[in-house]
Amino acid sequence: MTASERVAERIRREGPIPFDAFVDLALYGDGGFFSRARGAGRAGRDFVTSPEVGPLFGVLVGRALDGWWRELESPDPFLVVDAGAGRGRLARDVLTAQPECARALRYVLVERSSALREAQRELLRVEPFEDALGPVVRTDDDTLLPVAGIGPIATALEALPAVAFDGVVLANELLDNLPCRIVERVSDGWAEVRVTLVDDQLTDALVPALSELAAEAEIVAAHTEMTPGTRLPVPTRMPEWLQSCAATLRHGFLVVVDYVATADQLVERGHDGWLRTYRAHRRGDAPLVEPGEQDITVDVPSEYLVHAATRAGFRLVSDVSQAEWLASLGVESLVEEARAGWEARAHVGDLEAVRHRSRVTEASALLDRDGLGGHRVLVFSR
Repeated sequence: MTASERVAERIRREGPIPFDAFVDLALYGDGGFFSRARGAGRAGRDFVTSPEVGPLFGVLVGRALDGWWRELESPDPFLVVDAGAGRGRLARDVLTAQPECARALRYVLVERSSALREAQRELLRVEPFEDALGPVVRTDDDTLLPVAGIGPIATALEALPAVAFDGVVLANELLDNLPCRIVERVSDGWAEVRVTLVDDQLTDALVPALSELAAEAEIVAAHTEMTPGTRLPVPTRMPEWLQSCAATLRHGFLVVVDYVATADQLVERGHDGWLRTYRAHRRGDAPLVEPGEQDITVDVPSEYLVHAATRAGFRLVSDVSQAEWLASLGVESLVEEARAGWEARAHVGDLEAVRHRSRVTEASALLDRDGLGGHRVLVFSR
């Protein structure tokens, strides 16, 4: 059964369904977009994320991890959870860069799609989770301590680890894919936008928003003036995910890199701007067209993200653009080194020369403020 058929079946059984239920079926259900290993990448895939541009992003993330590792007083093991790891390109590039924390590093790739978890094995040596956290030694007082200095070790899970740890949770372009609900401002408050069938075609329908959803919508709106008919996303799955992070991260950092927009920006862009689809490296059709055949992404409401993270026990440390974040990690010096290397070897035209030239090109894409460089990087501590 296709994702489209599953959506239709559920609507016939339950009536109009919330938009988050529709996205869950379209992206993650059997026959859904990510269940077939679709998504980030170049040839044969649908969109490019920063890790897919080339290895430079992973090199710089490795530098950031070193900084957070030192701030945490260099724990060993040092757990880094890559939430929404996809096929493991970022993990591969971080490990290849050999950061200072490598000997302590236990890198946990969290990916809901079993097809993408299987694809990770093409890029990485993936160990069982219990091996990634072990081995341990028993002290004289029967305390079990993990053996130090045996990293890096990579492992993969379907969901966030259930064990508490000190380290980093990194979510690169994850939150924009978490299913959300959609509301519309009406004269007397909020209505919820649901997905229904009319003459066997998917379309939307308005129903009165329940009080709990209306209250969350007010947080997203952040006191922004909006006329009736204005729509906003309400990331109903995000608070639950943040609470799960807080439950497992004892002490450390949560890092969100994503499409993030203020309430004013969401209103200005309109729902055709903050709600997008992608297929084969192009903007796709309307979200309700051919569910399962295209990615569905929503700009993350910044005020709601900070509110939900604070409610979960995190504290916002910084909020900068990706371009600014990468600059703080020394991207310009790496680019200058690469440019000098290219100029020195351009006449040779060997692989080393090409590698230098590629790094310059990668940096341009990562720093483009109208593209990937415009992503926001929010760092929370706990």
